[in-house]
Amino acid sequence: QVQLVESGGGLVQAGGSLRLSCAASGSIFTINAMGWYRQAPGKQRDLTATITGGGTTIYADSVRGRFTISRGVAMNTAYLQMNSLKPEDTAVYYCYAQTRYGVHYWGKGTLVTVSS
Repeated sequence: QVQLVESGGGLVQAGGSLRLSCAASGSIFTINAMGWYRQAPGKQRDLTATITGGGTTIYADSVRGRFTISRGVAMNTAYLQMNSLKPEDTAVYYCYAQTRYGVHYWGKGTLVTVSS
């Protein structure tokens, strides 16, 4: 079992920045990839960014060049640095972890609101 806790969401003006954090606990030695999905009101949950244990990163086209995903030295923490935020980035951001067994775990989400 892996538990995930997100932090860092909040209200920010367009053009501003926020940094999300995700702390994993439990069977962290099984984690391969970590990342972030987001779900805007009335929309499906979509991949925002992911990072593998080897450091490979993948970004959604809508955030590439503005968001940066990273992992802590201990590999049990993931960060999402969000710059040049836009109102369309408003969503609940969910941290996820994928284990080497293919199991996905999810955090409860953190709300990011970008005002125009």
